[in-house]
Amino acid sequence: MASSIVEKFYSMEYGPAPEDAGEVVKWLDAHKRAFGHYIDGAWTAVGKNSFETKNPATGEVLAKVSTADAADVDAAVKAARAALPGWQALTGHQRARYLYAMARQVQKHSRKLAVLETLDNGKSIRESRDIDIPLVARHFYHHAGWAQLLEEEFPGYTSVGVVGQIIPWNFPLLMFAWKVAPALAAGNTVVIKPAEFTPLSAILLAEIADEIGLPAGVLNVINGDGATGAAIVEHKDIDKIAFTGSTEVGRIIRKATAKTTKKLSLELGGKSPFIVFDDADLDSAVEGLVDGIWFNQGQVCCAGSRLLVQERIAEKLYDKIRSRMETLRVGSPLDKAIDIGAIVDQVQYDRIKSLIQTGVAEGATCWQPDVTMPEKGLFLKPTLLTGVSPASTVAQEEIFGPVLVAMTFRTPAEAVELANNTTYGLAACVWSENINVALDVAAQVKAGVVWVNATNLFDAACGFGGYRESGYGREGGKEGMYEYLEPRWLHDELKAKAVVALPEPEGPTLGDDDAVAEDGPPAFDGAPAFDGAPAQIPFGNDNKNAFGIDRTVKQYIGGKQARPDSGYSYPVYAADGTMVGEAPLGNRKDIRNAVEAARNTAAKWAKTAAHGRAQILYFIAENLMQRRAEIVGKLAAFVGAEQAAIEFDYGIERAFSYAAWADKFEGSVHNPPMRMVTLAMKEAIGTVAILCPDDAPLLGFLSLVLPAIAMGNTVVAVPSERCATLMGELYQVFDTSDLPGGVVNIVAGKASELGKTLAEHDDIDAVWSFRDEAASAMVKLGSIGNLKQVWTNEGRQLDWFDPAQAEGRYFLRHATQIKNIWVPYGE
Repeated sequence: MASSIVEKFYSMEYGPAPEDAGEVVKWLDAHKRAFGHYIDGAWTAVGKNSFETKNPATGEVLAKVSTADAADVDAAVKAARAALPGWQALTGHQRARYLYAMARQVQKHSRKLAVLETLDNGKSIRESRDIDIPLVARHFYHHAGWAQLLEEEFPGYTSVGVVGQIIPWNFPLLMFAWKVAPALAAGNTVVIKPAEFTPLSAILLAEIADEIGLPAGVLNVINGDGATGAAIVEHKDIDKIAFTGSTEVGRIIRKATAKTTKKLSLELGGKSPFIVFDDADLDSAVEGLVDGIWFNQGQVCCAGSRLLVQERIAEKLYDKIRSRMETLRVGSPLDKAIDIGAIVDQVQYDRIKSLIQTGVAEGATCWQPDVTMPEKGLFLKPTLLTGVSPASTVAQEEIFGPVLVAMTFRTPAEAVELANNTTYGLAACVWSENINVALDVAAQVKAGVVWVNATNLFDAACGFGGYRESGYGREGGKEGMYEYLEPRWLHDELKAKAVVALPEPEGPTLGDDDAVAEDGPPAFDGAPAFDGAPAQIPFGNDNKNAFGIDRTVKQYIGGKQARPDSGYSYPVYAADGTMVGEAPLGNRKDIRNAVEAARNTAAKWAKTAAHGRAQILYFIAENLMQRRAEIVGKLAAFVGAEQAAIEFDYGIERAFSYAAWADKFEGSVHNPPMRMVTLAMKEAIGTVAILCPDDAPLLGFLSLVLPAIAMGNTVVAVPSERCATLMGELYQVFDTSDLPGGVVNIVAGKASELGKTLAEHDDIDAVWSFRDEAASAMVKLGSIGNLKQVWTNEGRQLDWFDPAQAEGRYFLRHATQIKNIWVPYGE
């Protein structure tokens, strides 16, 4: 008998366990399988301009859906704008009740939503039912809480306004909740476009919003393709764009919004490393891989698509992976016993096949299990590519399919180097029984989310988002709420204010219209002609030229004074037109040297204890105080004696403030509803370029540079063009304050040229611009190449003397990025 049972156990085949789609079919038929847009609380008629959405598992047309044109987008935005004052006027509790009602209705309609998602997307019903739907409800519940606590937890903040959201096809329901819940909780109104491949579940959620009585215009759902998305992005009355999708489209959106004041958050592609050390529980790691790369057919932006395995155990692990792949079932997504469903569309199917062929052509070995495949539909076998080179196409490009590429490493340092050998930085997994090794590697990997001995875990309380070309901004948790809020002073007081230019001095200046040759002297219109005789400049206590024309101010690069590469300087004039000295004229080679110096010390400075950084900031304040009379006297030539004294004293206060914050702006520990803790670590961004303002030349410089270095960043700063001779006093202070060389680098010159070079530099991680509107647009456009973070004043004038505007957490948040590390506990 025992023998018979064992035999049956090993020979037993799965029987079919199909989910009944009858209720969803009834819903589709009730709408005559045709859907318009949900605008201002009503459904539009289905016009001639429409598209079909299909079941990728069968090819069956599920419905016809309207394509929104510019007029439809405009109607949706106008409805959202009209609804905004009423929605904002509600109390947090009132908005919380709507979000709570959405969560309850999602639970009540959970099976219908899950089946519809599987039909439209092709993912396994088990994933839709057991992962996506509970997380959708969880996001609405969680953000109902944030709505309730908004005034208490976000004092001084208000909603951004009308938000345009564009979501992808791989998690249509979940992305809807990730985007809509925080936006509504913060008091915004929404225009959202689901992907053209998978619009149906968003339509059903719009119906649910209508059922709960959500006020008309608060949520608007429009459908369409890329042209519809572009119309949303380009609409002048939208205040923020939130996009999840490919890095290529992210670049297009960054470019389209560069000359606007739209707030932007991007969650883009990934090529996530799955790192397995030789002491890992290999069987658990294999199950993690199943969830990491074959979950949702590998169509996951944070999929663990790059397996990095320690060399000693590589073949053993590969054998276990192949054995497990043999047991994966590919077939009808509505079958509850199926592991891998259908690829979403023929275009995606063809791309995955092509990349597999490319990998083999470049030397990889391809292995696929001998599993039964459906006769029709867009199905692909799970695929393992071994012997992959780190530089190969399949190791660098996002495949977005059920394809695992494998490489080996020997040491933890090599593992980190391979993990970071990508332009992306969305997620990573680290598998090791040694918690010291796991957390050490997790801290070094450039990724916004790191799972330790786990993979693809998500929760509304825990932020999600990437580094580098995986985008910027976070979704979920408190950090995700800030994406839909802005300081009230910025929203209410500065919206209509533009930067007020300083009065032009009587002498020539280095203005935006001056022509500066890369390797030639600056051309200054109206500059005094040089007749070969030196000017007679008196020197004495009553001399207005306090600097002395023989004073040589140089660039400050790598902790040393450096002559400008151009070999030229430009004249700097006091407010009354008196020439006070000359500043070095920087060019792209000076920027190159400064960036290199900053990068060389970035890792060491980021690892410096926060207390150590705080002490250096205190030293800076101390050494500034020793030179108060000298610095105030020289600053007075530009801004007057009264402002100079006030700027200096506020600058000392800023230094003390950020010294205090250095070891107090800490991360947090999230408590997701599972046996995990999530460490939300605030990390330095890296190397930050800063274009400093003209209107408060000393205080503006200190207000921007100090928070950046307090949080462990290195800086390349372009000081005020008009007052650049002041940099000579600043770098002497840095030299005597134990600040390591390369932490702060100062390159003087024409901000419009140097700023463009910095924005385009691939080794700059973020650009801050606090100059005019043109500079803001310029750095946004320049950032497109590597999608570096950009923070600007949008051409608005900050009050640098008001700590509520120019100091504190608002600046520190921009100087850090949050990495969420998931750590399991218990047996």
